[in-house]
Amino acid sequence: MYAIAYHLIKVANKSSFWDDTHLVIHTASGFDTAAAKALVLGLGQRKQATGKAVHYIHTSGTSNLGDQPITGKYYESHIFSDEENIYAYEKTRESQHTYAQRTTDLAVVETGLEQGVETHIIMSPTIYGIGTGNFNRQSIQIPTIIRSALKAGQAEAIGEGKGIWDYVHIADLAKLYEILLTKILNGEEVPSGEKGIIFSSSGRYSWAELSHGVADALFTLGAIKTRDVKSLTLEEAAEKWAGGLVFHAELGFASNSRTDSVVSRQLGWKPQKTVEDWKANFIEEARLII
Repeated sequence: MYAIAYHLIKVANKSSFWDDTHLVIHTASGFDTAAAKALVLGLGQRKQATGKAVHYIHTSGTSNLGDQPITGKYYESHIFSDEENIYAYEKTRESQHTYAQRTTDLAVVETGLEQGVETHIIMSPTIYGIGTGNFNRQSIQIPTIIRSALKAGQAEAIGEGKGIWDYVHIADLAKLYEILLTKILNGEEVPSGEKGIIFSSSGRYSWAELSHGVADALFTLGAIKTRDVKSLTLEEAAEKWAGGLVFHAELGFASNSRTDSVVSRQLGWKPQKTVEDWKANFIEEARLII
């Protein structure tokens, strides 16, 4: 996400509307509710002091929508569209089981409405690709599974890896942030508040496909000796990938979470990366980590 922040600073500096708009783009952890709320409250104070428009762009993830197919505690067959009221859905899910990233989304929307701050949440699926920023250049899920496979000598997946998720390339995702930022700085109306949660999916995969992609890449590079994928229990995966948190492991590495980025495309977003880029990425990320 550093690549996004670095890219957007350059975009903002070119805008003649910058002095009339106060805006924060949060690309750090979406799990820190207090930090996100503090930023929105600060923008609310800025609005009171200056009377100028204030906007907050927040980074979240589609594990918020994920089900629990391994434990069987929750099943979701729905393919979500960002034309729907995702805020209301998150509110309902949160009442059943709290999840810090989802808690943060709700706090952002509700605090923004209270403070008169226009909030916009970009909820992304698995982010892949090598970033162009000056700091961390990789995301979370694929690098986590690659590092675990190198340590175990074999790629792994939870159960049979049947869960279905979406993906987006970091370069395409950065472009969506740029489009949203540019429209805000140009004074154009964009969805905000309860309607301001938008998706950034550009393709779809299963967890089994992801793990087999990792296995093929590492085997091809000579880093492991088998293309076979080992099945892990949820508890084993939680220890390896989620700091022992079973609930987080199920949502983030085994669930079903499918989205259609309708509103994002209505804003003018056109992802350029293809399924071939997705497949080629496994070698790129594996080589970088090795």
